Amino acid sequence: MLVRILAKHVKGNRDQRLCATTNRANSIYVNAIYQKGRCIFPTTARSIASPADGAYCSGRQTESSLSTEMHEPAGARPVTIDLEGARSVSGLLERPSKAHALLVLAHGAGAGMRHPFMAAAARELATLGIATLRYQFPYMERRSKRPDSPTICHATVRAAVASARQLEPNLPLIAGGKSFGGRMTSQAQAISPLVEVRGLVFLGFPLHPPHEPAAARAEHLSRVHIPMLFLQGTRDEFAASSLLLPLIERLGECARLTLLEGADHSFHIPARSGRTDSEVRTEWTQALAAWVESISR
Repeated sequence: MLVRILAKHVKGNRDQRLCATTNRANSIYVNAIYQKGRCIFPTTARSIASPADGAYCSGRQTESSLSTEMHEPAGARPVTIDLEGARSVSGLLERPSKAHALLVLAHGAGAGMRHPFMAAAARELATLGIATLRYQFPYMERRSKRPDSPTICHATVRAAVASARQLEPNLPLIAGGKSFGGRMTSQAQAISPLVEVRGLVFLGFPLHPPHEPAAARAEHLSRVHIPMLFLQGTRDEFAASSLLLPLIERLGECARLTLLEGADHSFHIPARSGRTDSEVRTEWTQALAAWVESISR
């Protein structure tokens, strides 16, 4: 087993280093984050080719650190996303002046696109050069508590992606969402690829209901053939690690997992941890930005 340190540091509140572990027999590529000299097992990916080849599914995996250039957020601009049947839903486009990618971001089941979590995420991603198009599912637009059928949600995801292409035709597209929104996005991708979308991001993939561990909700992910980034809290009751880690392994070279130490499904962290939710947000948005850069080249 060869262990090689990639001497690239992630800019943030804690000392972090990326570590690559390679097994020559089956070319397993494992990332780990070192925090204050202690290795925590948070990120895994598998590559058919060796890390030296830089292969990463349909994108490229590179040993690049985050750019230190800051991008001034321009604020959210309301947009209208047209659906079939003369219907529409609301959206919010937040584009920094020097954006280099656009994330089409769906909300979770119980809170819409204006929820503080979504707004703060969009603002922080903007400082890293990632534009966001947040949007509502129809049930949330109606202020209903009952989510739409998967068919309606999938159609809404496709409409949002189409709007993103029209609004920002020159930016690479990434799609995903918080919990339910991410799952609806991946289901849509599994049924038929989302046009020009280069990768999927899950902000807490809801693998199963709390205290009911099962992996049936992830069966469709084997039919997704573009890069996927899973951002998960280690206290997430919707994703037992005993199921999550084997899932990432089965998905192979297209999947990467970043675990947020101490965070729950909402990426909230207990005060006793000595960290804040804001620090956790900085951690996962920087991980997302680095991943987007790696698949957008």
